[in-house]
Amino acid sequence: MAPLAIGAALAVMVYAGGHISGAHYNPAVTLAVLIRGRITAGDAIPYMISQIAGAVLAAFAVKYLAGDARMPAEAISNPDITKALIGEVLGTFALAYVVLNVATAKANAGNSYYGLAIGLTVTAMAYSLGSLSGGAFNPAVAVGLSFMKMAAWSDIWVYLVGCFAGAALAAVVFNMNNPDDK
Repeated sequence: MAPLAIGAALAVMVYAGGHISGAHYNPAVTLAVLIRGRITAGDAIPYMISQIAGAVLAAFAVKYLAGDARMPAEAISNPDITKALIGEVLGTFALAYVVLNVATAKANAGNSYYGLAIGLTVTAMAYSLGSLSGGAFNPAVAVGLSFMKMAAWSDIWVYLVGCFAGAALAAVVFNMNNPDDK
């Protein structure tokens, strides 16, 4: 049930924030949009800093609201780092590729389904790959999970490498498939 709630929450937040910042909630997706050429590094860096700061604030809010008794006593480590890394690459690739296609492609300009497509992608990836890595598909979420002790800080590299690699690959594939969409 958690993946459905997460995907639905993301969908509505994409609709809520799309007109403000392009709904940049994920540093990996921001990297994909940067590589795709739709934002500048001058925009991407503050977005990424804000995304991570937001995740840290959200983690502390959840810890406060849930209380220490409902938080894990210690972080859960990924039992199979290779599978976790592959899961994060694949899930983030899917997410970033969908975002690039529904929210930045000229052919889909002005569509009204982009938030739903993005939220459903996260839902599908969380259900299909979440058991491998925890299903962050977002470096900021991984930082938040680490602050909440739901992921081990020693495993943060899996999320950083996996998410940024998946997003970069999505941008490269998008640019190869859409050479005239600049």
